[in-house]
Amino acid sequence: MAALKLLFSSARRHSRLHPSPFLRSLSSESDQAPPQLFKPHHPLPIEPVSYTPKPKPDPDPSPQSAQPQQPPSDLRRDSAGGELVRPWSREDARFVKDGPSITPVSYPARVAPLPEDKKAEEGGGGAREEELEREKQRIEQAKRRAFRVEDRVVVPFPTFIKVEKNERKPILDLMDAIRRVKVSVATAKCNFDETVEAHVQLGIDAKRNAVRGNMTLPHGSGKVVRVAFFAEGADADEARAAGADIVGGVDLVEEIASSRKLNVDKCFATNEMVMRLAKIARILRERGLMPDRKLGTVTNDIVGALQKVRQGHIEYKMDRTSIVHVGLGKVSFTEDNLRENVGAFMSSLLLAKPTGLKKSSKYAGYINSFHICSTMGSGFPVSIQSLSKAADNYNKMHLK
Repeated sequence: MAALKLLFSSARRHSRLHPSPFLRSLSSESDQAPPQLFKPHHPLPIEPVSYTPKPKPDPDPSPQSAQPQQPPSDLRRDSAGGELVRPWSREDARFVKDGPSITPVSYPARVAPLPEDKKAEEGGGGAREEELEREKQRIEQAKRRAFRVEDRVVVPFPTFIKVEKNERKPILDLMDAIRRVKVSVATAKCNFDETVEAHVQLGIDAKRNAVRGNMTLPHGSGKVVRVAFFAEGADADEARAAGADIVGGVDLVEEIASSRKLNVDKCFATNEMVMRLAKIARILRERGLMPDRKLGTVTNDIVGALQKVRQGHIEYKMDRTSIVHVGLGKVSFTEDNLRENVGAFMSSLLLAKPTGLKKSSKYAGYINSFHICSTMGSGFPVSIQSLSKAADNYNKMHLK
């Protein structure tokens, strides 16, 4: 213990007599003032800078100091043969007041020499003249070809050709129109019995009103009609006995739905069977065969419906162009029979007239025109007066 105390005391004395550089730096830093972290900002003065001026060349150098130079190539001796003088230019003359006048230079007009003005050159004059002569002839021929007037065929100025308009056919009486239809068919020599068709132009807006109906022609239509009857049980047996071509129930509906074929002209259905036709309703509507109560094709009077069809029961409907197309018999019918069929059709068409049309006459504003024709023949207009007489005659004879 005593030895340790003696060691520490000697070390303390030694440090006092000989301090270390590290301790000395620490003691000196502690004695000095603390350093300034931020020095105050003092603007530096801007001193002007001057440059020495660039020395200008001496305009009149002394002959002693001037070095000998070679004269430029454009200098010329004056007329006296003394000094070297630069010739005057136009730019120099513009700024000199009493300078010499410069006369304008004019050049002769350059004209291409003609072949005859050229003189024949020695050694090849003959060939040159021949070449020039051929060139002259070629130019003359080209001029003649350019201004040559050839004999051409003079075409007259086109004139307007008048379009031949089809003259309107005169409006005929009903009997005269029927006779002309028969004559036109006889001259055409067709191989089949044509149908006598009627085309009626109505004065009705097809978007607002509809005209449709059905009727039985007094002398029939002359057309063989194939009939299909949708019925089951006793009604099916009755339809077969009455002369229907195709009779069936649910099995017939399934067959049509699968094959999508039905080769008939007319379809009838009973009241019980019409509800089961929804499966083939679209197929029947596309062919215009869908049974309808308004047209009399949905009925339980099977025998009466089939008799009407055999006798010439027809249906008509106005299309989107307000025209009614219907067949009223065959050309082989007599004139009186065709006249009665036309009268029956006109009577039914008047009954189908919409109630909104109020005119002084039952035909005015309703029937605009009536044409009659054959299947392959031209049409003939019929007067409204003759149609009215035919309809009145039919009503007196058949509707008593």
